[in-house]
Amino acid sequence: MVSDRPAPAIDQHRIKQLLAQKKQLKLFLSICAKCGLCAESCFYYRNHRDPKATPAYKAVHSLGRLFKKRGKVNRHELEQMKSLVFDKCALCRRCYCPFGIDVSSMIALARAICRSQGVYQRFDDK
Repeated sequence: MVSDRPAPAIDQHRIKQLLAQKKQLKLFLSICAKCGLCAESCFYYRNHRDPKATPAYKAVHSLGRLFKKRGKVNRHELEQMKSLVFDKCALCRRCYCPFGIDVSSMIALARAICRSQGVYQRFDDK
């Protein structure tokens, strides 16, 4: 059932709080060479061959964007991230990075931020 009520405003202060709690993940983003070696360990990427499904792409274009914009995002941007972090990632923790980057923890934080703003996968809307 889809609600007719307008979506609540984005709480950018809450997003900033969540980012501050895990600011060490910003280091992972700076280390990422976007080399693509993580792609072959991702079963979603291997099955779909969608360049936007590589673990590095998902991390940079979700959590990376949140850090870059310092949490100042709008609902449309969070909705775009929703597809990356919910539809294209199972958080299986199989993504291998030769630099030791924990991609799953970055995707998990991006999911938590999206959920904190009411942006998440709803299966009863169909």
